[in-house]
Order: sequence, then structure tokens, then C-alpha cells
Amino acid sequence: MTNSEPFDLVESEAIPGAVFEVVQYKTLKGSDDLDVAEKVFFANQANIHLKMLRVTLDKSELLIEPGALYFMKGQLQLESSTQGGIAQGLMRKFLTGETLFQSKIKGTGEIYLEPGFGHYLLFNIDDDALIFDKGAFHCGSAGLEVSAKIQQNVSSALFGGEGFFQTQVKGSGVVVLNSPVPIAELLSYELAAGEKLSVDGNFAFVRTASVSFHAEKSGKSLFQSVTSGEGLLQTFTGPGMVWIAPTQGVYDKMKLQQGLANLSHAPGSMGTRT
Repeated sequence: MTNSEPFDLVESEAIPGAVFEVVQYKTLKGSDDLDVAEKVFFANQANIHLKMLRVTLDKSELLIEPGALYFMKGQLQLESSTQGGIAQGLMRKFLTGETLFQSKIKGTGEIYLEPGFGHYLLFNIDDDALIFDKGAFHCGSAGLEVSAKIQQNVSSALFGGEGFFQTQVKGSGVVVLNSPVPIAELLSYELAAGEKLSVDGNFAFVRTASVSFHAEKSGKSLFQSVTSGEGLLQTFTGPGMVWIAPTQGVYDKMKLQQGLANLSHAPGSMGTRT
């Protein structure tokens, strides 16, 4: 990266034939529209940066969602196909929210994907599989397979908050996900065999495929679960890794009317006042 570029390098992962980099504009200079300039001013004041994913290929391939390409330079060719065939493409489309068609960019050169104010999470996996929220897939290197993953049991499908299907990426290479929160706010836990992580909310973001997932009562009995105020918990059992986004629910509440007011008070105990 040269000093003449308006970008800062945020994060990177490299494998043979491909380098993945998250870059962000150092600052936005505004526009000739006063309304836009006002929003740019507050974004700069809040330290919110416009980010892009830059991928440098050397006789390799990049798998992206259609429409994700912003611009590219070099000896590169864009192709579109139903990865894994029509049947698998339809399953991915209707069960996980990913698109029916997926695009591949082949060759040697530099690729930039659509910019945004969101956050990206880079994983370098080696003959492994990741399971994550629907629609989180951003792009991946050659050799990775994106598919639908059915929940292991009925309780997790009906009460786990994730639905009957999630998205799975397996193979070896780099996968980039759209993260719901800044990377610094994600927590990762390595669970030993039989060790549990229980989450009261839908903010468990990604896990390795070796981790089992099901909905579990917070108490020993249904009565205890109801009276505790927690109900059913998302429960993850090792071995494997789990990444959670504890601040995601807070940001979701802040979007709502009176959201800030509700967050300013500590949650009560089943509405009981003492």
C-alpha cells in the first residue's frame, strides 16, 4: 500500500495465490450536497469509516455474491454459475438467503468489492467448516463450498432463533463474512469436548461445524425456566470455536424508538420493584 492511497489497512489474510485486505478511507471529504455533507461530518466525528474489501489474485479465483464487485484491474475474468449445481444453488437461495447464482473472478489482478460502513471478519480455515448467520457470506477463495446446513434437532430449529437452516462454508482457504459489530467487539471462545456456552439472545455469530447447537431450558424444569425470566437459551457444546457479538442486541435496540431510554435503566426482575 502506497502513501498516495486514501486507505488505511485494517486487516489482512494471505494464502497462496490470493491476498485479502480490509481497507478503509482515512476520512471522507464530503460532497456538494449539504445534506450528504452533514451526514459525512457526523460519520467522521463518530469515527465511522467507509470500508472496502480488496483482493489481489495471482493466477487464482475469488468467489463472490453477484453484484458485490465494485471494480477490478488486471487480467481478470468474471463468471457466474450455480455453485454445486442447480439443486444446491436453489437450496442455498431459499434456505439460507444466499443467492442462487454465485460469481467467480479468475486470473491475476486487483479486485475491490462494494464499499460500505459495515464490518468484515476474515477467517483462514484449513480443511474445516464454519456455520454462520444467513446472508453473512461476503466472499471466499477458490476451493471453498457454500451450502445450506440443516439444524441438528427440532428444538434448535423451532426455538433457537436461527430457523431450520444456516449457511455453511467448508474447505480450505479464506472466507470473509459481514460482521454485525466491529471486530474488536466480538468475543471468541474455544470450547472443550462437552463444554457448554449458553446465550440468552440471538447474537451468537459463527461457530465451527464441530460445535453442536440446540435450544435448552435455562432452569432444570420448565417452571424454573419461566420464573427465571430467561426462557430457552441458545446452547453450544464443544469441541470447537464460537464467536459471539454481545453488543449486537444493544445496537438493534438503539435503532428503535425509545431504545436509548430503555437502555439507560437496568433491567428489572420480571417487573418486580423493591
